[in-house]
Amino acid sequence: MVAPDERIGPAQTGALRLRLSLFYAGFFAFLGVQQPFWPVWLTSHGLGATEIGVILALSIGIKMFSAPLAAHGADRSGQRRRSILVLVAGSLATFCLFAFTNGFWPILLISVLFYALWPPVMSLTESLTIMAVQRAGLDYGRTRLWGSTSFIVVALVSGQVLVWLPPSAILWLSLACVAATAAACFFLPDIRTERSPLHRGLPIVQALRIRALSLSLAACGLIQGSHAVYYAFGTLHWQAKGYSENVIGVLWAEGVLAEIVLFAYGGRVTRHLGSVGLITLAGIAAVVRWLGTGLTDSLAAVVVLQALHAFSFGAAHLGAMACIGETVPASLSATAQSLYSGLVWGAGLGLMLLASGWLYHGLGGSAYLAMAAVALAGTFVALRLSALTPRAPQP
Repeated sequence: MVAPDERIGPAQTGALRLRLSLFYAGFFAFLGVQQPFWPVWLTSHGLGATEIGVILALSIGIKMFSAPLAAHGADRSGQRRRSILVLVAGSLATFCLFAFTNGFWPILLISVLFYALWPPVMSLTESLTIMAVQRAGLDYGRTRLWGSTSFIVVALVSGQVLVWLPPSAILWLSLACVAATAAACFFLPDIRTERSPLHRGLPIVQALRIRALSLSLAACGLIQGSHAVYYAFGTLHWQAKGYSENVIGVLWAEGVLAEIVLFAYGGRVTRHLGSVGLITLAGIAAVVRWLGTGLTDSLAAVVVLQALHAFSFGAAHLGAMACIGETVPASLSATAQSLYSGLVWGAGLGLMLLASGWLYHGLGGSAYLAMAAVALAGTFVALRLSALTPRAPQP
């Protein structure tokens, strides 16, 4: 156990990085199966496109409520690891229920329950990682990159495996990844904080009063939300351009590989640019990326634009993590991470995904131009953020 305000010595840093990296590898391995292939499993159980859309939308939306609730409990107790173990055990038990389930309503119910428990595991672990950055000088990017590496490896391997196995295998591959993540959680460091004081109000209210945090969440919500057309319709857009399935697969992989490269140098880049510089860079990169993607038919240009994923996604994420570390006291770190998860990846991306369907239906590839406008708005918010001096309030 690491007590509040206790520094972590250099001898412990390597082991700490390994323990956290194992978690990221397991968690993102699950995403490597889920994101590309879970709709295939749902289709194999007789669900239509509309029903799948409802399930996916609610799975994203529920964490807007569950993540802050879980973070409230963790910040009030100061014991994140205990909360993580409870949540991951519930997630594992809930996911097992999919093996005995058929039909839209039972699958919807289990999906909502699972995604109420699962995303807060990441939020709370991210708060542990940021505390390790502060107390041990851990390099966040080099720890987090194992998640991105795991995602791309598992996605590629799963694609090959599922050529030979039926859709039912998707469930068992996913379950194995959840179980591996649960096992990794037992090795997470028990870094504790002072309990969040009640007299200052609820933790979520205290966190939102930190102006730099609120502005960074708004900027990142717009910048990450601008990826909605890409996430939802990127493959369809490239198919319409005549790109082969192999080329499309390489383009998706290129984006993640570029992200991994940035994370490998994340500590150095963060020290050089700071949180505001990273978020501003992300906004500018997103504007250029979506303008180019919406206007060009050149495969060579698309290859160059895909490399910007390192900045449009990766720099925004690194900037958000750095801002939380710079401006939020340790006693509110779990709440800050839950707000990032719920507002940026829940509300922000969820609403933009909803809008992306209408935009792509009406505009086709020109919908990317609307995403460039959203990213530009996020860039202006980031510039507003630059007027503030990051300073962590006292707990």
